[in-house]
Amino acid sequence: MAEKKVSSLPAKLINGGVAGLVGVTCVFPIDLAKTRLQNQQGVQVYNGMLDCLAKTIRSEGYFGCYRGAAVNLTLVTPEKAIKLAANDVFRQKLSKDGHLPLWGEVLAGCGAGTCQVVVTTPMEMLKIQLQDAGRLAAQRPVTTPAQAAASGTAQSLGPPPTARPPPPPPPRTSATSITVQLLKTRGLAGLYRGAGATLMRDVPFSMIYFPLFANLNALGRETVGDVQARAPFWQSFVSGCGAGSVAAVAVTPLDVIKTRLQTLQKGDGEDTYKGIVDCTRRIMMREGPSAFLKGAACRALVIAPLFGIAQGVYFLGVGETLLGLLG
Repeated sequence: MAEKKVSSLPAKLINGGVAGLVGVTCVFPIDLAKTRLQNQQGVQVYNGMLDCLAKTIRSEGYFGCYRGAAVNLTLVTPEKAIKLAANDVFRQKLSKDGHLPLWGEVLAGCGAGTCQVVVTTPMEMLKIQLQDAGRLAAQRPVTTPAQAAASGTAQSLGPPPTARPPPPPPPRTSATSITVQLLKTRGLAGLYRGAGATLMRDVPFSMIYFPLFANLNALGRETVGDVQARAPFWQSFVSGCGAGSVAAVAVTPLDVIKTRLQTLQKGDGEDTYKGIVDCTRRIMMREGPSAFLKGAACRALVIAPLFGIAQGVYFLGVGETLLGLLG
């Protein structure tokens, strides 16, 4: 396939960073719902994405849907920049006479997915703890008026109880406190817990996404010599959405395993896992094969616009324009 001349590396990094910031801001609440749905094992706090978002807003407020967004917005810039720039670099190196065979597209995607794990793993590790905190809080037993009345009736038959102040609410965690705690107790390896599962998810995702996107984005584009014309925004956006949703659903089982492994705090009766194989076996035995598709719809709804926006911004050349203004 013919390729247009690639932009400079700084422009690629700026494009990837801007695209990541815009995309994450738009779809983060759905990503939070995905994490909470995937972590449900015994007690079903949420019945689906809309139910999860409604209960989150009711109990935590609108901005509760953005718990963990700060760390994601901070690290998504280098993550998306590395992913998109690495794919372009690998495609350029693997191209011969301006043409890139399918195996080269797949291999370039593999390289991009491998490179991004350096940033993705700690980002996901911190984000998941913050996103899942609301689900764990919702699982805690709450005394209903009927239970309080029954308890009061039982207590009236005996000596009056000593008044006790209500327990203080648990402190609200932050990405900084989680990072410090992990570094103190587990070292740098604590931030890279689940790195193997992250690699297993991101490499196949990139191997599916980038070749599919490149072929969809090339449809109908005129070729002058060995150089293809720049795709219009709408085509890049639609191609990114389509390729992203297909790749996202395809690797959802791996995403479920990664999320379970990276979740540090578990609810009552929820399993802890020793590794990828143990996690896979326990999920299959206790929840059945359908559990591996938990959050698949949410994941497609997150990834589709995220990568649609990313590729749209990338092909609009925001980085090139910014560098031109600066220099």
